Amino acid sequence: MKALVFHGPGQRSWEDVPNPTIQDPTDAIVRVDAVTICGTDLHILGGDVPEVTDGRILGHEAVGTVVEIGPGVRNLAVGDRVLVSCISACGRCRFCREGRYGQCLNGGGWILGHLIDGTQAEIVRVPFADNSTHKVPDGVSDEQMLMLADILPTSYEVGVLNGALRPADVVVIIGAGPIGLAAVLGAKLFSPSHIVVVDLVDSRLDAAKAFGADIVLNSKSDDVAAIVRDLTGGLGADVTMEAVGIPETFEQAVALVRPGGHVANMGVHGAPAMLHLEDIWIKDLTITTGLVDTYSTPTLIGLVESGRLDTSPMITHRFTLDQFEEAYDVFGKAGETGALKVVLTPTRT
Repeated sequence: MKALVFHGPGQRSWEDVPNPTIQDPTDAIVRVDAVTICGTDLHILGGDVPEVTDGRILGHEAVGTVVEIGPGVRNLAVGDRVLVSCISACGRCRFCREGRYGQCLNGGGWILGHLIDGTQAEIVRVPFADNSTHKVPDGVSDEQMLMLADILPTSYEVGVLNGALRPADVVVIIGAGPIGLAAVLGAKLFSPSHIVVVDLVDSRLDAAKAFGADIVLNSKSDDVAAIVRDLTGGLGADVTMEAVGIPETFEQAVALVRPGGHVANMGVHGAPAMLHLEDIWIKDLTITTGLVDTYSTPTLIGLVESGRLDTSPMITHRFTLDQFEEAYDVFGKAGETGALKVVLTPTRT
């Protein structure tokens, strides 16, 4: 089969690799019908995730069709359409029993495209398949479902829920990439008084406005701190969400929140960020970090199935699998191309 293979920072290749096989009784083999690229994949290519080694197939988001199951799989059958979650879960360890699947102790967590071969391929092996896939409801498209593999549960759990967002809150989301835009969709479910989105790229701020942001600010031309102060009577935002993953945006998120407020970090960080405890020790702040656990995925599937959550605006570019190199170039230059999420599908004969 063909797959997108990592060969060190800045090096990737769409190349021939062996087909995956059942290794454990709880494995499933899934033919990939739709797959996407994540900002985390760009962090990997940038050298920010050293655990990813030469030869690893990238990717942790896909929708596909089950073509083989191990003898220990109970809830799937060959032919099922499934969402392959970005998080794998053994279902038995301490953390899985608490719903913290991202911290699985028995070989799960974020492993696809990280510690084992991932989904940016024609076929993928899915460990702990009963716990790590979700059947696609009738009437829900592959593209709609694909957005629930990572960005929607990540923004909803790590941003909205961890941030303890409440009705009438003022929320500031820093970063209008896919995670930040997904956070806008999730925040709207809680009826905040204002959703403010901050970015450096006007096209992404336009997208944030289309997704439902009330105020969009460009850090290069707007005095973000002054505008947030004016909006909140000088207090600062109730909740800030960091969706970029660089020191400057994390420090900005801390600076913009009010005393007693909440900073929810969603970004993937590859460098240290300064925490100014000399300023904030007295402010009663809550700062949370997190890897998505995907416990919310069934809820989000229900919202998509019922029409209460529309993920379709996320997808801006479509390619076939043999165009993976081009898709990475487009996604990696989102400021120029306007790309939010790209979707790749096989060429069927």
